[in-house]
Amino acid sequence: MKNQSKHLIIGASGQIGSVLTTSLRHLHGASAVVASDIKKPSQELLAQGPFEPIDATDYDQIFSIVKRHNIDTVYLMAAMLSANAEKRPEKAWDLNMTSLFHVLNLAKLGHIKQVFWPSSIAVFGPSTPKVNVPQHTIMEPSTVYGISKLAGERWCDYYHKTYNVDVRSLRFPGLISWQSMPGGGTTDYAVDIFHKAIANASYECFLSEDTALPMMYMDDAIRAILELMNAKIDNIKIRSSYNLSAMSFTPKALYESIVKYHPSFKIKYRPDFRQAIADSWPNSIDDSFAQKDWGWSPKFDLDALVKDMFKHL
Repeated sequence: MKNQSKHLIIGASGQIGSVLTTSLRHLHGASAVVASDIKKPSQELLAQGPFEPIDATDYDQIFSIVKRHNIDTVYLMAAMLSANAEKRPEKAWDLNMTSLFHVLNLAKLGHIKQVFWPSSIAVFGPSTPKVNVPQHTIMEPSTVYGISKLAGERWCDYYHKTYNVDVRSLRFPGLISWQSMPGGGTTDYAVDIFHKAIANASYECFLSEDTALPMMYMDDAIRAILELMNAKIDNIKIRSSYNLSAMSFTPKALYESIVKYHPSFKIKYRPDFRQAIADSWPNSIDDSFAQKDWGWSPKFDLDALVKDMFKHL
């Protein structure tokens, strides 16, 4: 990305989008980064730079903003996440897929030069290997969110091969952040638990204590996006979505790290419908392609994550 490039974040009020917007504005200047969302943004986000209300399923709205602001790079972060998507499957499919087609088609027609679209470990399913899931493997997702992300990956690859669209993607694990509250994902327990600990409230976890899932601190996730988007085009070998990894842990392991800072904090485990979703996902991810192609390496492990969360919260 060049210094004069203009960036549009669709879904800027979400868990990743809000942090990404701030990071991009720090790098490129506030006027070079347009935030957009169907939801009203925080006062902080509004004060930082330009904001446009947008319905991500409306092609004309997106096109209008792209032309008005001379956008050349779009980060499509709008999506309905795993737990919420199970409650509203048709609406989730419409949002997750229609918005992607709109952005890919704008790139196909030459209105934008580069696209970032996040995928997820939800593309994997019960038939996927549980440990160190390779980049290329069996993917039979059992959730609405996972189905939409797998379909999206295939369309990204298709648009690159057929129309030479420069689309780049990462399969995110569960993300943990102090900047935003949970947004309806199955791994959101790992965010909510910190807020309960600080409030001196006990926490009721909706996953069992031994449910190991791949996780990542938001700082690493944002850095991964920026590094991927800044990588030379010839280095990007995967156009569906790159496996991405940092750490794996269970709710019990996270709790044990938290009580070092809040010794009186208590937890109960009462798995609900989200347990079945988590059980369909792998325990750990092999991201060697990301390491080899564009030099990916995480900086935060579990102890560093917990320390930094309490530092900021």
